[in-house]
Amino acid sequence: MEGTMLCAANHVALTPLSFLERTAAVYPDRLAVVASGAAPRTWRETRARCLRLAAALAGLGVQRRDVVAVFAANIPAMYELHFGIPMAGAVICTLNSRLDAAMASVLLQHSEAKVVFVDCVLLDTAKQALRLVSEAGTKPPAVVLIKELLDKEPSPDVVPASDRCYEYEAFLSKGAQSPDFAIRWPADENDPIALNYTSGTTSRPKGVVYSHRGTFLNSLAAVLMGDMAARPVYLWTVPMFHCNGWCLAWGVAAQGGTNVCLRKVTGAAVFDSVARHGVTHMGGAPTVLGMIANDATAEERRPLPGGRRVTVLTGGAPPPPQVLFRMEELGFTIVHAYGLTETYGPATACTWKPEWDALPPEERAALTSRQGIRHLGMEEVDVKDPVTLQSVPADGRTVGEVMFRGNTVMSGYYKDAAATAEAMAGGWMRSGDLAVRHADGYVKLVDRSKDVVISGGENISTIEVEAAMFAHPAVADAAVVGRPDEYWGETPCAFVALKEGSSATAEEVIAFCRSRLPRYMAPRTVVFVAELPKTATGKVQKFALREQAKALNTISSSNKGASLRFREEQALNSSHCASN
Repeated sequence: MEGTMLCAANHVALTPLSFLERTAAVYPDRLAVVASGAAPRTWRETRARCLRLAAALAGLGVQRRDVVAVFAANIPAMYELHFGIPMAGAVICTLNSRLDAAMASVLLQHSEAKVVFVDCVLLDTAKQALRLVSEAGTKPPAVVLIKELLDKEPSPDVVPASDRCYEYEAFLSKGAQSPDFAIRWPADENDPIALNYTSGTTSRPKGVVYSHRGTFLNSLAAVLMGDMAARPVYLWTVPMFHCNGWCLAWGVAAQGGTNVCLRKVTGAAVFDSVARHGVTHMGGAPTVLGMIANDATAEERRPLPGGRRVTVLTGGAPPPPQVLFRMEELGFTIVHAYGLTETYGPATACTWKPEWDALPPEERAALTSRQGIRHLGMEEVDVKDPVTLQSVPADGRTVGEVMFRGNTVMSGYYKDAAATAEAMAGGWMRSGDLAVRHADGYVKLVDRSKDVVISGGENISTIEVEAAMFAHPAVADAAVVGRPDEYWGETPCAFVALKEGSSATAEEVIAFCRSRLPRYMAPRTVVFVAELPKTATGKVQKFALREQAKALNTISSSNKGASLRFREEQALNSSHCASN
């Protein structure tokens, strides 16, 4: 309108770095980060350490938009790095701590990381990955080794004597030598702040780029979605390498909360942390819920402080009803969410309605299992016909593809403009997930068109697992789908046709895959069949295999990791399945 203007007074780039600045001023002496076996740190101390970290990176030659990788568990340093790296103007790239050396080396090369911070526990894998980087003709990044929350102190020679390798605390001390260092604020709120890799093939990794603006908005949306009031106590059971902890690495700072770090998540550790620190919120895949509901012994289950309930944000496959019932009994309130790496983590939540309280437990569980409705940071979530882009009827039956539009959709895929354009064709972010929409607007997934298996919150590319299986000398054909699992949500189930005259056992196939893949990606069930069900055009009918996997019954927590061998005459083959 006439008389208005856009200038420095009324337009400043949105960035979650501002959360740390405000909270360090408002709550300087409130605990920011605590962990068993580590000295607690206040928000004043945390800000000072993050600033020294940024200064040290700048002193190492790190420039704006340079990628700095982190290969670590949920330890205090991992939290500091979420602020320290962007404060240097760089882009944080958190690598899955379960990666093997081959995949880690591919991602280090693709990201062109200038520095990598390595958790001492993961040093062996990191060393192998860096060797592979060198062998590929690429200059390996500088290494900063973190020695935190260890069962035993590493040997003195664990950090090689090199001008390209540092110890974390000593590295921070280098930053103290630059007391005049100023935070490198983003010049544009759309500048990149994070690079997160989705599951995919090693030949074509997909790096999702997050902006300062997107993380700012999604952090606040996640806080609101989890009903997180001021000064929460957040237990880190969601890996911070997953979408930067669903953006709560920054969101907790916005609320002046306390971060409780856990290196290893167990049911006993969760109850101990809740009782010891007064935890109010946590998150995690259904695996974590199963640990709490089923794995903790009666002695390990400690009463929740003051009878106050703990809010748990969960994503991935819907939690089994019996787990939901047990969690409610134990004092935990479950919020079921859904999203993608491309949407900064959860983009929808099954927001609870008071009128549902009076429903029978089974009906409440069915409602909770839905993926829900958009959170406040996402403008639109719809279920559409992928060809016409018309919304499907809200009848709970018509299947379409889930699509997103809003400010918390990724900036794009790093170095892959074609994939970015394809994913956002028509002005919508296409999820590849198939769902129905109910009359109340809530969405429920019915399938995944990308055939990704979600196991314990980890996305497993069935294409990559199948590629490993095809390398087995006895395997003629193979297809992988998810099999229901009480503990993991689902696990890879492989249907295998052997070459004529060849033989192999399920255990041999599983061991073969484990030698070529990260352990969590290898099949836990192998079913031998005469042939795979296929369409007239030769495509494997995975929907038929999913039904067969479901018919095997859910793997119970007392039978985790079980594998099956079906004799050929027992296995269902393609003659039982309809062809297109």
